[in-house]
Amino acid sequence: MNKAITDGIALMPPAFQFGLDVWSREDGLPGQDTYDSAADATLIAADADFGGCLEIFKTQNTQKLRYTGETPMLAGCYWQVRARVKAVSGPFPTVRIGAWAGVAGGGHASGLVETGPSVTLDTYGKVVEVTAIVGSGGRNGVDMIWGQDPIFGHFGIDLTGPKDGVVRIDDLIIEDVSSIYQRTLIDVVDVTDYGAVGDGTTDCRAAFEAADAAANGRTVLIPEGVFRLNGSVTMNSEVRFQGTVTQDAGHLFQLLQNFDYPSYFTAFGNEQTALEKAVQALFNFSDHESLDLKGREIDINRPLDVQAAVGNKTSFSTRRVIRNGRISAVSSSAWDTGSVNKQADYDADSPYVLTGISNAGQIEAGSLVTGPQGVGREVYVTSVNAGAGTVSLSLPLWGAPNRQSYTFTRFRYLLDFSGFNNLARFTLENIDFACNARASGVMLARDGLIFHVKDCYFTTPKDRGLTSIGEGCAGMLLDRNQWLSSEQGLSVSQRSSIGWNANSNDIKVRNNRALRFRHWGLHSGSGAIISGNHFFQDDPTGGGTRSAGLVLTNNSPKVIIVGNYVDQCFIDWTNEHDATPSITGGFSFSSFTCTANQFTNIGSSASAVFFQIKPHGTGHFLNNVTISHNVFKVTGGPAMTRVDLVDNSIADLDPNRARNIAVQGNSYLNVVNPMMNPVTFEASRTSAASTWSISAAKFLPFGQRSRYVTALLPQGEIRSSSNAGVYTMPHFVAPTGNGQSVDLKWSTAVKGKVRLTVRCDDTI
Repeated sequence: MNKAITDGIALMPPAFQFGLDVWSREDGLPGQDTYDSAADATLIAADADFGGCLEIFKTQNTQKLRYTGETPMLAGCYWQVRARVKAVSGPFPTVRIGAWAGVAGGGHASGLVETGPSVTLDTYGKVVEVTAIVGSGGRNGVDMIWGQDPIFGHFGIDLTGPKDGVVRIDDLIIEDVSSIYQRTLIDVVDVTDYGAVGDGTTDCRAAFEAADAAANGRTVLIPEGVFRLNGSVTMNSEVRFQGTVTQDAGHLFQLLQNFDYPSYFTAFGNEQTALEKAVQALFNFSDHESLDLKGREIDINRPLDVQAAVGNKTSFSTRRVIRNGRISAVSSSAWDTGSVNKQADYDADSPYVLTGISNAGQIEAGSLVTGPQGVGREVYVTSVNAGAGTVSLSLPLWGAPNRQSYTFTRFRYLLDFSGFNNLARFTLENIDFACNARASGVMLARDGLIFHVKDCYFTTPKDRGLTSIGEGCAGMLLDRNQWLSSEQGLSVSQRSSIGWNANSNDIKVRNNRALRFRHWGLHSGSGAIISGNHFFQDDPTGGGTRSAGLVLTNNSPKVIIVGNYVDQCFIDWTNEHDATPSITGGFSFSSFTCTANQFTNIGSSASAVFFQIKPHGTGHFLNNVTISHNVFKVTGGPAMTRVDLVDNSIADLDPNRARNIAVQGNSYLNVVNPMMNPVTFEASRTSAASTWSISAAKFLPFGQRSRYVTALLPQGEIRSSSNAGVYTMPHFVAPTGNGQSVDLKWSTAVKGKVRLTVRCDDTI
């Protein structure tokens, strides 16, 4: 390395013979005195040793000579300053290289060493050379260590010691000696020194491995060019890329010291290839548990099939993380949705399979299954057996006929893990999945455990944010994510996108925020905690219709819904994924707890609700359901008639079997008929009657019947028709009328006022 040669930097001062007006008597700064026309300085035209030179009569204790030009200082470079001198007469002085270090703006870099080693002259006419090396680092032999701050220097010599001596000085020499320190300063091993050729075709695998082995802690340099690797390569040393590498998809490229996405992008020069190669390496060595995208935006033009990128594994259970970046779908036909229609047979005794499909190989695994009859929401194809003409389903069908036509729709995902049979302990963290209304977000593996998505954005997915096509969602954690629909400008009835779905058990959905999907989440498993989320689905077109924000399709979901903000939508509870939906045993609609949530509706129709139950078979009933301490608030439109509804278009609930229903402690704002169980209210008669028929219809939840009176107390005196006091207690008969009433039977006709508590359920 020589900057004078490679970069044309001027280091050498002019010879003295060209004028002394550029040679300062002080530090070389503008305005300081020079040796031009000075009485103590003489140009000698023909010295026997030096040829042309400068003769100085020493008149000061420290006589300085500095070049007024600014010699540049470069980080990592080292200059050697040399001068030859000899004593001519008088006392012998001491000679050294001297300098003045300047920083940006022309100021002085104080506190630095600005002189070299001193040499005392002792013989007249004897030529002595004084030298000093100046540079940024503390390398061996560097006399003036200036660090990074100085950007220029004024160089020359100092004469110290007694006055009145005469010395002659040859022209000052400044030269680049950085090459002395090249091996330790640059500290790189170049792969081309080991036979690599950057022509894009020569196999450089052996050269890369040899350079890596020789590095021994130094950096391996990949210079400009395209270097072909016909096989897997692991680089144990840090690698710096000026050129790129090319490699077949099935071969690994592992960077152990600088394992991050920017390094792979620099290596391969293509964003999608770099991400695929980095993910491949993440799954194939144990030195790193995470791939850091380093805040980069990665544009991809086709779905990233993660299992295909990894190539050599279909199951993986060691913790791995991808974090910190943005993966964005750019325009490409590769995002186009695939769709095929097929006739198929269904048998409820084999609820997870469709059979009798011709050319089943045309159906893609991971396809959404829809049909004209008996197919619930979010049923997916987990696998296809083309030879047998069958497809396996993620969930059963609730009422499909023996044979009908089905549509199989395959969405395209930024990250598609569906090629894995099993994937466990995988985390996506702090990633913006920028779907750009072209792609969906993430598809999970067919099976697995503890897939964790945290602090991510699902931005404008075309069809789905996150999809589970099987049991890969077992124990799934969705924490602090943002879900932003691509359908925000559409009316509710026009939307089709869904934020996420889960089929398995023990999921946790916490502290998310979601905006204007058809449904934000659909859960068909059990054992879920859904807490601290805010999901809202208002209609920007002004319509009063609302859709379900959260859909539960297991009639016994063992779910806790707590502390959420349920905004402009409702909770939909069904059993649409039950192959035999009519109940003959079991818990029916049970194990549901909804507490301390904020429910809000603005500008909806009076018929809108916050809860809907839709049985898909006969015989169902409510069992161990708690809805407590919630706030139900309606503004900006008509009052909501009720917050609850049973959609009995397929079947109804059996009110005679309701058990342990706790609906209490809720607040109702602008709701006409608040629901409660038990409900305590006032009943009165101004005309005496022996039977008081009292309706609790507007209070009891989900159309349940008045079954029991658990408390009754007269409010004031109960009187007969003649105003005589009656002190006997009535008995009750329930349910009566339409099932919403209870009859109080008195021993005689009475009038007055009572407070009574009515329940719709058995509590035993």
